[in-house]
Amino acid sequence: MSIPNDLLDPGLDGDRLTPDDEADALLRGAVDLHQHPGPSPFPRRMSILDAARDADSLGFRAIVAKSHHHSMVTDILALRPEGLAGLGVQVFGGIALNRTVGGLNPYAVELALRMGGRMVWFPTLSSAAHIDHHREHDTGFPTSEVELRPNEVIRITDGEGTVLPEVRDILDVIAGEDAVLTCGHLGVDEAHILIDAAQQAGVRRIVVNHPCFVVGAPVEQAAEWARRGVFIEHCAVMYFGRPERRRDLGELLAFIRAAGPEQTVLSSDSGQKVNPLPVTLYRRAVRALLDAGVPEADIVKMTGGNAVGLLFP
Repeated sequence: MSIPNDLLDPGLDGDRLTPDDEADALLRGAVDLHQHPGPSPFPRRMSILDAARDADSLGFRAIVAKSHHHSMVTDILALRPEGLAGLGVQVFGGIALNRTVGGLNPYAVELALRMGGRMVWFPTLSSAAHIDHHREHDTGFPTSEVELRPNEVIRITDGEGTVLPEVRDILDVIAGEDAVLTCGHLGVDEAHILIDAAQQAGVRRIVVNHPCFVVGAPVEQAAEWARRGVFIEHCAVMYFGRPERRRDLGELLAFIRAAGPEQTVLSSDSGQKVNPLPVTLYRRAVRALLDAGVPEADIVKMTGGNAVGLLFP
């Protein structure tokens, strides 16, 4: 199934100002768990404040600012006294466990969460699956504008497949703070191991990011995780972004049917210099799902209700 041409006006955000009262009404109270504003070593087209103002303009309840390289929790705290004051949208951050934060670093996780962060992404750029995929395919990832050391793989197990002590320490911190664990860009096998260990540690809020990008999880695997209470996140930028990189809408609908709208979260994963803004992607996503016959109540769950349950204890 392809995206209707009338959703793809010229320019990155050509349809952003096109009235769509039906779609916009469903986005009131939406939550974007996965945005990429600046500051970042990667080129970004919006700041945290820009992202917050855009989300607020459509009545979003919350957004989460993510960097692959550093915790954005302190960036957000610095904006709260003035820049974010007066906005109805809440802005949260978290930490991605890549080399630039010390990798599997429970100290960094504890600090980020106790200063107000809500999300912990296990290795993204530093996962074996990401590095292998990036080597073999055009991932669309930008080039850093800051000179950084070469990336190195971070694994969550030792040579015998045993979960590392520092991973268990991190899981205990996440459970204690009742925060959200996401599997980042871990491949299927590592994600499965992490989910098992997390649930054993008492982690209640678990998300698998974009299963069909880098992670390599088929529909059946996503459905199995969903039956265990894991939320399956799909990124609007993959289906409603630049035409040359867009995946088939039928794929998204198949995942939604298999996992169920109750365990599905739609995020933007946008903010990159070359991609449409998150609010544009959400409007396109809601319009396309409505036109595909997805019930309004299910769209509200996937764009807001499920993420509210994850983000707010």
